[in-house]
Amino acid sequence: MTAAQPADAGDGLTTARLRLRRYTAADLPALIALNADPDVMRWLGGPASADDSAAMLQTRILDYYDQHPGLGVWATIERASGAHVGFHLLNHVQGESLIQVGYRLHRRYWGLGYATEMSRALLHYGYTQRGLPLLMANTHIDNRASQHVLLKCGLQRCGERHFPHPAYASFGPLAYFERSAADWLAEQRLHLTQSGVPT
Repeated sequence: MTAAQPADAGDGLTTARLRLRRYTAADLPALIALNADPDVMRWLGGPASADDSAAMLQTRILDYYDQHPGLGVWATIERASGAHVGFHLLNHVQGESLIQVGYRLHRRYWGLGYATEMSRALLHYGYTQRGLPLLMANTHIDNRASQHVLLKCGLQRCGERHFPHPAYASFGPLAYFERSAADWLAEQRLHLTQSGVPT
């Protein structure tokens, strides 16, 4: 793990190729473009309208920063180019106390390992900087690519789970993943030991 560890991920959590920053109102066009792509939104209920993206930016992103410091949805920036590649998140499942890790990336950045790279950094940040005892993720039951990413991040598949909030209810059971801080951090230390890196 080479990521810098700021007190708030939105202040510049950094990996080898990516960094996070907070969204601002000026980012609405970028969010609209991301959420309007049918391929990006295939497993997320289909393309979102501009009004839906504006509501998401205000309530689920900007307001959430103030309500839950240190958590949120952050713009993911490619360090080499400065390009907005999408977003990563560490926030509450709506209607639940559970905190999830997740991401949404523009198609042209798929297949580069970006989803896994920053998700791992956010898991480390959540467990160590925020002191969270357990983190989880969920994805559409047929979204095999995202399920593979979550396993690569070190989460474990724990069957399926239905969430009653209207944001998720129409999807039915979702593929559910979780990992305790103790287990995830122990596994990371083991990987470092096996690779010859002092811990």
